[in-house]
Amino acid sequence: MSTYPIKDSQRLNWIDAARGFAIFGIFIVNIGAFSAPYFLYGGDTEVWTSKMDTLILFIIDVFFQASFYTLFSILFGFGIQLQKDRLVEKGISVNRFFIRRLAFLTIIGLIHAIGIWHGDILFTYGVVGFLLLIYFNVKDRTIKVNIISLLGVFVGLFTLLMYQVRDYLDTPNQGFIIQAINNYSSASFSRIWEQNLHDWQLSNGGINILFLAGVILPMFLIGMYAARKKWFHQPEKYQQKLTMIWISSFIGFIILKLGPYLFGNPSWFSYVQDNIGGAASAIFYVTSITLLWKQGWFRQLMVPLQAVGKMAMTNYLCQSIISFWLFYGVGFGLYGKVDPLIQLILVLVIFILQMIGSMWWMKNFRFGPFEWLWRTLTYGKRQPFRRET
Repeated sequence: MSTYPIKDSQRLNWIDAARGFAIFGIFIVNIGAFSAPYFLYGGDTEVWTSKMDTLILFIIDVFFQASFYTLFSILFGFGIQLQKDRLVEKGISVNRFFIRRLAFLTIIGLIHAIGIWHGDILFTYGVVGFLLLIYFNVKDRTIKVNIISLLGVFVGLFTLLMYQVRDYLDTPNQGFIIQAINNYSSASFSRIWEQNLHDWQLSNGGINILFLAGVILPMFLIGMYAARKKWFHQPEKYQQKLTMIWISSFIGFIILKLGPYLFGNPSWFSYVQDNIGGAASAIFYVTSITLLWKQGWFRQLMVPLQAVGKMAMTNYLCQSIISFWLFYGVGFGLYGKVDPLIQLILVLVIFILQMIGSMWWMKNFRFGPFEWLWRTLTYGKRQPFRRET
Protein backbone atom coordinates (compact mmCIF):
# COMPACT_ATOMS: atom_id res chain seq x y z
CA MET A 1 0.00 0.00 0.00
CA SER A 2 1.41 3.37 -0.99
CA THR A 3 0.96 6.77 0.57
CA TYR A 4 1.87 10.23 -0.60
CA PRO A 5 4.64 12.26 1.01
CA ILE A 6 3.69 14.99 3.44
CA LYS A 7 2.61 18.15 1.66
CA ASP A 8 4.96 21.09 2.14
CA SER A 9 2.18 23.01 3.90
CA GLN A 10 1.87 20.19 6.46
CA ARG A 11 5.56 19.85 7.30
CA LEU A 12 7.04 21.08 10.55
CA ASN A 13 9.65 23.17 8.76
CA TRP A 14 11.56 24.02 11.94
CA ILE A 15 12.06 20.30 12.53
CA ASP A 16 13.45 19.90 9.00
CA ALA A 17 15.82 22.79 9.72
CA ALA A 18 16.88 21.18 13.02
CA ARG A 19 17.54 17.93 11.16
CA GLY A 20 19.68 19.80 8.62
CA PHE A 21 21.55 21.49 11.47
CA ALA A 22 22.16 18.03 12.98
CA ILE A 23 23.66 16.82 9.68
CA PHE A 24 26.09 19.75 9.79
CA GLY A 25 27.08 19.10 13.41
CA ILE A 26 27.49 15.37 12.80
CA PHE A 27 29.90 16.11 9.94
CA ILE A 28 31.97 18.43 12.17
CA VAL A 29 32.56 15.52 14.55
CA ASN A 30 32.70 12.70 11.99
CA ILE A 31 35.41 14.26 9.85
CA GLY A 32 37.82 14.00 12.79
CA ALA A 33 37.18 10.26 13.00
CA PHE A 34 37.22 9.86 9.22
CA SER A 35 40.53 11.65 8.69
CA ALA A 36 42.67 10.28 11.53
CA PRO A 37 42.82 7.36 14.01
CA TYR A 38 42.92 9.50 17.17
CA PHE A 39 39.16 9.67 17.74
CA LEU A 40 39.09 5.90 18.35
CA TYR A 41 42.57 5.26 19.70
CA GLY A 42 43.52 8.49 21.49
CA GLY A 43 46.57 10.70 21.05
CA ASP A 44 44.95 13.70 19.35
CA THR A 45 46.21 16.18 21.95
CA GLU A 46 49.75 14.82 21.50
CA VAL A 47 49.66 15.24 17.70
CA TRP A 48 47.68 18.49 17.41
CA THR A 49 49.39 20.80 19.90
CA SER A 50 49.09 24.34 18.50
CA LYS A 51 46.83 26.92 20.16
CA MET A 52 44.52 26.83 17.13
CA ASP A 53 44.28 23.03 17.28
CA THR A 54 43.52 23.13 21.01
CA LEU A 55 40.87 25.83 20.56
CA ILE A 56 39.09 23.96 17.73
CA LEU A 57 39.14 20.67 19.64
CA PHE A 58 37.69 22.45 22.68
CA ILE A 59 34.88 24.04 20.64
CA ILE A 60 34.05 20.71 18.98
CA ASP A 61 34.03 18.88 22.31
CA VAL A 62 31.75 21.38 24.06
CA PHE A 63 29.38 22.42 21.28
CA PHE A 64 29.40 19.50 18.83
CA GLN A 65 30.65 16.23 20.30
CA ALA A 66 27.68 13.98 21.18
CA SER A 67 25.27 16.90 20.71
CA PHE A 68 24.32 16.31 17.11
CA TYR A 69 24.08 12.55 16.79
CA THR A 70 21.96 12.91 19.94
CA LEU A 71 19.85 15.59 18.25
CA PHE A 72 19.53 13.36 15.19
CA SER A 73 18.47 10.46 17.43
CA ILE A 74 15.82 12.57 19.15
CA LEU A 75 14.49 13.69 15.77
CA PHE A 76 14.49 10.07 14.57
CA GLY A 77 12.19 9.11 17.44
CA PHE A 78 10.11 12.23 16.79
CA GLY A 79 9.71 11.24 13.15
CA ILE A 80 8.81 7.65 14.03
CA GLN A 81 5.94 8.88 16.21
CA LEU A 82 4.70 11.22 13.47
CA GLN A 83 4.75 8.38 10.94
CA LYS A 84 2.97 6.06 13.35
CA ASP A 85 0.19 8.62 13.90
CA ARG A 86 -0.29 9.09 10.14
CA LEU A 87 -0.40 5.33 9.52
CA VAL A 88 -3.07 4.90 12.18
CA GLU A 89 -5.15 7.65 10.55
CA LYS A 90 -4.86 5.92 7.16
CA GLY A 91 -5.62 2.46 8.57
CA ILE A 92 -2.23 1.03 7.55
CA SER A 93 -0.63 -1.78 9.58
CA VAL A 94 1.88 0.00 11.79
CA ASN A 95 4.05 -2.99 12.74
CA ARG A 96 4.33 -4.34 9.21
CA PHE A 97 5.33 -0.92 7.89
CA PHE A 98 8.03 -0.31 10.49
CA ILE A 99 9.43 -3.85 10.36
CA ARG A 100 10.07 -3.40 6.62
CA ARG A 101 11.29 0.16 7.00
CA LEU A 102 13.71 -0.60 9.83
CA ALA A 103 14.92 -3.82 8.19
CA PHE A 104 15.96 -1.94 5.05
CA LEU A 105 17.52 0.84 7.14
CA THR A 106 19.60 -1.83 8.90
CA ILE A 107 20.76 -3.24 5.55
CA ILE A 108 21.69 0.20 4.21
CA GLY A 109 23.57 0.91 7.43
CA LEU A 110 25.49 -2.37 7.29
CA ILE A 111 26.61 -1.70 3.72
CA HIS A 112 27.66 1.80 4.73
CA ALA A 113 29.50 0.57 7.85
CA ILE A 114 31.56 -2.13 6.15
CA GLY A 115 31.96 -0.62 2.69
CA ILE A 116 32.49 3.05 3.49
CA TRP A 117 32.86 4.04 7.14
CA HIS A 118 33.05 2.25 10.47
CA GLY A 119 31.33 5.12 12.29
CA ASP A 120 27.95 4.45 10.64
CA ILE A 121 24.89 5.13 12.78
CA LEU A 122 22.16 3.86 10.44
CA PHE A 123 22.71 0.19 11.30
CA THR A 124 22.37 0.96 15.00
CA TYR A 125 19.27 3.07 14.34
CA GLY A 126 17.72 0.20 12.42
CA VAL A 127 18.46 -2.41 15.08
CA VAL A 128 17.54 -0.28 18.10
CA GLY A 129 14.54 1.11 16.22
CA PHE A 130 12.83 -2.29 16.45
CA LEU A 131 12.59 -1.73 20.21
CA LEU A 132 10.36 1.27 19.58
CA LEU A 133 7.59 -1.08 18.44
CA ILE A 134 7.21 -2.01 22.11
CA TYR A 135 6.46 1.60 23.03
CA PHE A 136 3.83 2.45 20.42
CA ASN A 137 0.90 1.70 22.70
CA VAL A 138 2.29 2.42 26.15
CA LYS A 139 1.36 5.42 28.31
CA ASP A 140 3.35 8.66 28.22
CA ARG A 141 4.36 8.13 31.84
CA THR A 142 5.88 4.75 30.98
CA ILE A 143 7.98 6.34 28.26
CA LYS A 144 9.18 9.05 30.67
CA VAL A 145 10.10 6.49 33.34
CA ASN A 146 12.00 4.41 30.77
CA ILE A 147 13.98 7.42 29.55
CA ILE A 148 15.16 8.23 33.07
CA SER A 149 15.78 4.59 34.02
CA LEU A 150 17.73 3.66 30.89
CA LEU A 151 19.96 6.72 31.02
CA GLY A 152 20.50 6.33 34.73
CA VAL A 153 21.44 2.67 34.53
CA PHE A 154 23.61 2.66 31.42
CA VAL A 155 25.33 6.01 31.89
CA GLY A 156 25.83 5.37 35.60
CA LEU A 157 27.18 1.85 35.11
CA PHE A 158 29.53 2.77 32.28
CA THR A 159 30.80 5.83 34.17
CA LEU A 160 31.53 3.63 37.18
CA LEU A 161 33.45 1.18 34.99
CA MET A 162 35.44 3.99 33.38
CA TYR A 163 36.27 5.44 36.78
CA GLN A 164 37.72 2.08 37.85
CA VAL A 165 40.15 2.11 34.88
CA ARG A 166 40.65 5.90 34.78
CA ASP A 167 44.45 5.63 34.92
CA TYR A 168 44.52 3.81 31.54
CA LEU A 169 41.96 5.87 29.59
CA ASP A 170 44.27 8.58 28.25
CA THR A 171 46.96 6.22 26.98
CA PRO A 172 47.00 6.17 23.14
CA ASN A 173 47.04 2.75 21.50
CA GLN A 174 50.08 3.28 19.30
CA GLY A 175 49.87 -0.14 17.68
CA PHE A 176 46.30 0.41 16.48
CA ILE A 177 47.14 3.98 15.41
CA ILE A 178 49.95 2.77 13.16
CA GLN A 179 47.80 -0.05 11.81
CA ALA A 180 44.93 2.31 10.96
CA ILE A 181 47.23 4.82 9.23
CA ASN A 182 48.87 2.08 7.15
CA ASN A 183 45.62 0.41 6.10
CA TYR A 184 43.53 3.52 5.41
CA SER A 185 46.45 5.08 3.51
CA SER A 186 46.72 1.97 1.35
CA ALA A 187 45.54 1.92 -2.27
CA SER A 188 44.00 -1.49 -1.59
CA PHE A 189 40.23 -1.63 -1.12
CA SER A 190 40.56 -4.95 0.72
CA ARG A 191 42.91 -3.46 3.34
CA ILE A 192 40.64 -0.45 3.83
CA TRP A 193 37.57 -2.67 4.22
CA GLU A 194 39.46 -4.96 6.60
CA GLN A 195 40.37 -1.97 8.78
CA ASN A 196 36.81 -0.65 8.51
CA LEU A 197 35.47 -3.95 9.81
CA HIS A 198 38.03 -3.98 12.62
CA ASP A 199 37.12 -0.47 13.77
CA TRP A 200 33.39 -1.10 13.44
CA GLN A 201 33.62 -4.27 15.55
CA LEU A 202 35.63 -2.37 18.16
CA SER A 203 32.82 0.19 18.50
CA ASN A 204 29.85 -2.14 18.07
CA GLY A 205 31.02 -5.58 19.11
CA GLY A 206 30.36 -7.44 22.34
CA ILE A 207 29.00 -5.46 25.26
CA ASN A 208 29.48 -2.17 23.39
CA ILE A 209 26.33 -2.68 21.34
CA LEU A 210 24.38 -3.11 24.57
CA PHE A 211 25.65 0.17 26.00
CA LEU A 212 25.14 1.89 22.64
CA ALA A 213 21.53 0.72 22.53
CA GLY A 214 21.12 1.72 26.17
CA VAL A 215 21.86 5.36 25.42
CA ILE A 216 20.37 5.67 21.92
CA LEU A 217 16.99 4.17 22.83
CA PRO A 218 16.30 6.91 25.46
CA MET A 219 17.05 9.54 22.80
CA PHE A 220 14.50 7.92 20.50
CA LEU A 221 12.02 7.90 23.38
CA ILE A 222 12.62 11.60 24.12
CA GLY A 223 11.67 12.33 20.52
CA MET A 224 8.60 10.10 20.69
CA TYR A 225 7.49 11.71 23.94
CA ALA A 226 7.88 15.22 22.53
CA ALA A 227 5.91 14.27 19.41
CA ARG A 228 3.10 12.85 21.54
CA LYS A 229 2.91 16.03 23.59
CA LYS A 230 2.90 18.11 20.37
CA TRP A 231 4.95 20.87 21.97
CA PHE A 232 6.91 21.31 18.76
CA HIS A 233 3.86 21.07 16.51
CA GLN A 234 2.42 24.38 17.70
CA PRO A 235 5.23 26.58 19.08
CA GLU A 236 3.01 29.61 19.64
CA LYS A 237 0.49 27.62 21.67
CA TYR A 238 3.21 25.99 23.79
CA GLN A 239 5.63 28.91 23.92
CA GLN A 240 5.70 29.01 27.73
CA LYS A 241 6.42 25.27 27.93
CA LEU A 242 9.10 25.50 25.24
CA THR A 243 10.70 28.45 27.02
CA MET A 244 10.93 26.40 30.22
CA ILE A 245 12.48 23.52 28.25
CA TRP A 246 14.90 25.96 26.61
CA ILE A 247 16.07 27.40 29.96
CA SER A 248 16.46 24.04 31.71
CA SER A 249 18.25 22.44 28.76
CA PHE A 250 20.62 25.42 28.51
CA ILE A 251 21.52 25.06 32.19
CA GLY A 252 22.12 21.32 31.74
CA PHE A 253 24.14 22.04 28.58
CA ILE A 254 26.49 24.46 30.34
CA ILE A 255 26.90 22.42 33.52
CA LEU A 256 27.51 19.03 31.88
CA LYS A 257 29.25 20.00 28.63
CA LEU A 258 31.37 22.93 29.79
CA GLY A 259 31.48 22.24 33.53
CA PRO A 260 33.86 19.24 33.36
CA TYR A 261 36.63 21.56 32.14
CA LEU A 262 36.58 23.16 35.58
CA PHE A 263 38.02 19.94 37.03
CA GLY A 264 40.30 18.88 34.18
CA ASN A 265 37.70 17.33 31.85
CA PRO A 266 38.52 13.76 33.00
CA SER A 267 37.95 10.99 30.45
CA TRP A 268 36.08 8.82 32.94
CA PHE A 269 33.31 11.46 33.09
CA SER A 270 32.87 11.57 29.30
CA TYR A 271 29.84 9.26 29.26
CA VAL A 272 27.90 11.67 31.46
CA GLN A 273 29.21 14.64 29.50
CA ASP A 274 28.30 13.09 26.14
CA ASN A 275 24.99 11.39 26.88
CA ILE A 276 23.34 13.50 29.57
CA GLY A 277 25.04 16.74 28.56
CA GLY A 278 24.67 15.85 24.88
CA ALA A 279 20.94 15.31 25.34
CA ALA A 280 20.62 18.68 27.09
CA SER A 281 22.51 20.49 24.33
CA ALA A 282 20.48 18.70 21.62
CA ILE A 283 17.20 19.73 23.26
CA PHE A 284 18.54 23.27 23.63
CA TYR A 285 19.39 23.43 19.90
CA VAL A 286 16.05 22.13 18.62
CA THR A 287 14.10 24.30 21.06
CA SER A 288 16.10 27.38 20.04
CA ILE A 289 15.33 26.79 16.38
CA THR A 290 11.64 26.22 17.14
CA LEU A 291 11.29 29.38 19.25
CA LEU A 292 13.17 31.53 16.75
CA TRP A 293 11.11 30.30 13.82
CA LYS A 294 8.50 33.05 14.21
CA GLN A 295 11.18 35.56 13.21
CA GLY A 296 11.10 36.12 9.44
CA TRP A 297 14.85 36.75 9.13
CA PHE A 298 15.54 33.47 10.94
CA ARG A 299 13.22 31.48 8.66
CA GLN A 300 15.05 32.85 5.61
CA LEU A 301 18.38 31.94 7.18
CA MET A 302 17.19 28.38 7.76
CA VAL A 303 15.94 27.72 4.20
CA PRO A 304 19.16 25.91 3.13
CA LEU A 305 19.12 23.79 6.31
CA GLN A 306 15.49 22.84 5.64
CA ALA A 307 16.49 21.43 2.28
CA VAL A 308 19.38 19.49 3.84
CA GLY A 309 17.05 18.13 6.52
CA LYS A 310 14.48 16.91 4.02
CA MET A 311 17.10 14.66 2.46
CA ALA A 312 19.12 13.95 5.60
CA MET A 313 20.05 10.35 4.77
CA THR A 314 21.35 11.30 1.34
CA ASN A 315 23.47 14.12 2.75
CA TYR A 316 24.77 11.93 5.58
CA LEU A 317 25.82 9.16 3.18
CA CYS A 318 27.27 11.63 0.67
CA GLN A 319 29.48 13.07 3.42
CA SER A 320 30.86 9.58 3.97
CA ILE A 321 31.39 8.92 0.27
CA ILE A 322 33.21 12.24 -0.19
CA SER A 323 35.34 11.63 2.91
CA PHE A 324 36.18 8.11 1.72
CA TRP A 325 37.78 9.53 -1.43
CA LEU A 326 39.39 12.48 0.33
CA PHE A 327 41.14 10.60 3.10
CA TYR A 328 41.75 7.00 2.06
CA GLY A 329 44.56 5.74 -0.14
CA VAL A 330 42.28 4.82 -3.04
CA GLY A 331 41.49 8.53 -3.37
CA PHE A 332 43.49 11.59 -2.33
CA GLY A 333 45.15 9.83 0.61
CA LEU A 334 44.85 12.63 3.18
CA TYR A 335 44.36 10.25 6.12
CA GLY A 336 46.34 11.46 9.14
CA LYS A 337 47.66 14.47 7.20
CA VAL A 338 45.15 17.24 7.96
CA ASP A 339 44.89 19.19 11.21
CA PRO A 340 41.62 20.31 12.86
CA LEU A 341 41.61 23.68 11.08
CA ILE A 342 41.81 22.08 7.63
CA GLN A 343 39.14 19.59 8.67
CA LEU A 344 36.87 22.47 9.66
CA ILE A 345 37.46 24.26 6.35
CA LEU A 346 36.67 21.08 4.43
CA VAL A 347 33.42 20.65 6.36
CA LEU A 348 32.33 24.21 5.63
CA VAL A 349 33.10 23.95 1.91
CA ILE A 350 31.43 20.56 1.48
CA PHE A 351 28.39 21.49 3.55
CA ILE A 352 27.84 24.76 1.66
CA LEU A 353 27.84 22.72 -1.56
CA GLN A 354 25.39 20.29 0.04
CA MET A 355 23.04 23.13 0.98
CA ILE A 356 23.10 24.52 -2.56
CA GLY A 357 22.64 21.06 -4.07
CA SER A 358 19.84 20.16 -1.64
CA MET A 359 17.86 23.32 -2.43
CA TRP A 360 18.08 22.61 -6.17
CA TRP A 361 17.22 18.93 -5.68
CA MET A 362 14.16 19.51 -3.52
CA LYS A 363 12.77 21.96 -6.05
CA ASN A 364 12.75 19.20 -8.66
CA PHE A 365 12.26 15.99 -6.71
CA ARG A 366 10.00 14.78 -3.91
CA PHE A 367 12.76 12.97 -2.02
CA GLY A 368 16.51 12.68 -1.86
CA PRO A 369 17.79 9.69 -3.88
CA PHE A 370 18.48 7.50 -0.84
CA GLU A 371 15.21 8.54 0.79
CA TRP A 372 13.41 7.55 -2.41
CA LEU A 373 15.22 4.17 -2.46
CA TRP A 374 14.39 3.54 1.20
CA ARG A 375 10.75 4.46 0.65
CA THR A 376 10.48 2.29 -2.47
CA LEU A 377 11.97 -0.70 -0.64
CA THR A 378 9.65 -0.14 2.32
CA TYR A 379 6.48 -0.11 0.22
CA GLY A 380 7.70 -2.73 -2.27
CA LYS A 381 6.57 -0.48 -5.10
CA ARG A 382 8.31 2.22 -7.11
CA GLN A 383 7.44 5.58 -5.57
CA PRO A 384 6.89 8.85 -7.47
CA PHE A 385 10.18 10.72 -7.66
CA ARG A 386 9.94 13.94 -9.65
CA ARG A 387 7.76 16.79 -8.56
CA GLU A 388 4.81 17.60 -10.78
CA THR A 389 5.33 20.77 -12.78
